[in-house]
Amino acid sequence: MSGPLEGVKVVEMAGIGPGPFCAMMLADMGADVVRVTRPGDAPFGPANCDVNSRGKRTLVVDLKSGEGVAQVLALIENADVLVEGFRPGVMERLGLGPEVCLQCNPRLVFGRMTGWGQFGPLSHAAGHDLNYIALSGMLGAMGRHGEPPAPPLNLVGDYGGGAMMLAFGIACALVEASASGQGQVIDAAMTDGTALLGSLFYGMRGHGAWSARRGSNFLDGSAHFYDTYECADGKYVAIGSIEPQFYAQLLEALGLADDPAFARQQDKRQWPELKRRVAAVLATRTRADWVARMEGTDICFAPVLDMDEAPLHPHNVARRTFIEIDGVTQPAPAPRFSRTVPEVRHAPGQPHVDLAELLSQWQPEAS
Repeated sequence: MSGPLEGVKVVEMAGIGPGPFCAMMLADMGADVVRVTRPGDAPFGPANCDVNSRGKRTLVVDLKSGEGVAQVLALIENADVLVEGFRPGVMERLGLGPEVCLQCNPRLVFGRMTGWGQFGPLSHAAGHDLNYIALSGMLGAMGRHGEPPAPPLNLVGDYGGGAMMLAFGIACALVEASASGQGQVIDAAMTDGTALLGSLFYGMRGHGAWSARRGSNFLDGSAHFYDTYECADGKYVAIGSIEPQFYAQLLEALGLADDPAFARQQDKRQWPELKRRVAAVLATRTRADWVARMEGTDICFAPVLDMDEAPLHPHNVARRTFIEIDGVTQPAPAPRFSRTVPEVRHAPGQPHVDLAELLSQWQPEAS
């Protein structure tokens, strides 16, 4: 056995962004994922760098033909999960909507990934990660005071609020289907998922502990004890000394423990000046110097690593947080399991599979 989803059969309708990442997570966990692509589809860049395709096989199908649709339905008949990320209505127009697929296979978990959701005033509009997290209220909370909101890559909408929410929904629906014998449709919208990721902040806002003014809260970089700072060599460190006992260790390491100005940790009026003073101290030494002094303590410290440095850090090396496949360094499957250990079955590049061969493999075993 390899991974907790060993034996789960997944059909992924090829797309971009969160859909492929969700299906990759399922493949990492042991699911047999077949990606349905159209003739002429190609990955962005070299095939071995298409990390989101790892662990999957590829079936090339002409979805504009009746024969192609019939081929996909033949696959769906024995599948457990379908993942698609088209705009609302596209699968229906192809003849592969939930009604058709669930009639073909009543146990199917039909996972739909969109930005705005399957219904609502914006459901048919184009959009990208930045737009979805803007609507959730979360983008407006990120960035420095007096500066525009800072785009947090597409980690929050596409992958956190999108792909991972859909993967969670699929796992839940599979558990329910094992008891009821019935599949269902999952409407995973990045606007919904990103809003859910903001639950803590909406709760804090509700009792007045979070300001709507960007860059004025203790977790958004305004506090002197929770921010990133530049060192003497131009590299950065991240400080997160929120709790009083951790804050005391930070002041000790910075040589500021006896300074009465730092005694009132939560006095927001003092934060700008205290931050300037902390920055001045951290700027006197290199990042390596501060690593030697602070890493591994309860200060809540880490060096800010770039994507070349992160795979080489001793902690990441010890945990095998990164792996190399076909010469490409990439994050390893996560999370960890004690018995059903995940592994990557196929290298990125989507090895092609013949439909007849696939159908023979996916046929249920005779009882």
